[in-house]
This record gives sequence, C-alpha cells and structure tokens, in this order.
Amino acid sequence: MRQQGARLPFGLAEVTGPSMVPTLRHGDQLLVRYGAPVRAGDVVVLRHPLQQDLLIVKRAVERRDTGWWVLGDNPFAESDSRMFGTVPDELLLARVLGRFRPPRGLRRSPAAAVSWAVGALRPVWSGRSISRRARAR
Repeated sequence: MRQQGARLPFGLAEVTGPSMVPTLRHGDQLLVRYGAPVRAGDVVVLRHPLQQDLLIVKRAVERRDTGWWVLGDNPFAESDSRMFGTVPDELLLARVLGRFRPPRGLRRSPAAAVSWAVGALRPVWSGRSISRRARAR
C-alpha cells in the first residue's frame, strides 16, 4: 500500500498485494478521507501495528475495548487482526471512499473501453463486499 498526500483531508493510495481480494485488487487506486469516522464494515487505511512504517488496507469489522478488529476480505491472506490483534484508534488513518481500477491490457475497441469504464470507478461501501468470514465474526 503506497500513499500520496497525507496532509490533505482527501488523498490517494495504491493497493499492493492480495489481502483485500475480491473487493480490491493489486494496483487499484483508492480515494481516501483522512480522519474520517470509522464504522464497522468500512475499508480503512492503517499503520501496521507491528511495523508502523507500513501502511495497509483492511476492513474494520468490530470495535473492541482495545481498538478495532480488522480483517482482509481475502480469507487466505493472514496479515490482519488474526495475526496482530486489535488495532488502536490512533493507527487508523483514513476511510476508503472509492476505488479506481486502472486499465489492464485494454484493447482499443470502443466496446472494450466502455466495458472498462463501467467497472473502473466504484464507491467502496461499508456493508458492500464484506466477505462471509467478516460478517460471521
């Protein structure tokens, strides 16, 4: 996860890795709002609790006494609260508002361009795309 423009209320971030598949994919660009209130189900940008110079993207699943329980949407990626426990509020940096999926191997036909454009820009909603595993916790 790479971040740009951390001092503005809105910024851009880039997803690296598979932990949020199918909601987010490697290379997706994210529109984020820094300091936004977080609710259960939100996709958030946070500092990794064990390596705080590393920014990660996870879903805030549940508020607990000691912080947020966060999970990736990919059940096979384990770098989340199952590994490092709850995340203190001060490590949550931003809430993801939407994602932009850059074109990959876009053919030059008008139909291909329209197909890409329809799916390229999407909001990331709280309750949308929560994996069964996240809802069950």
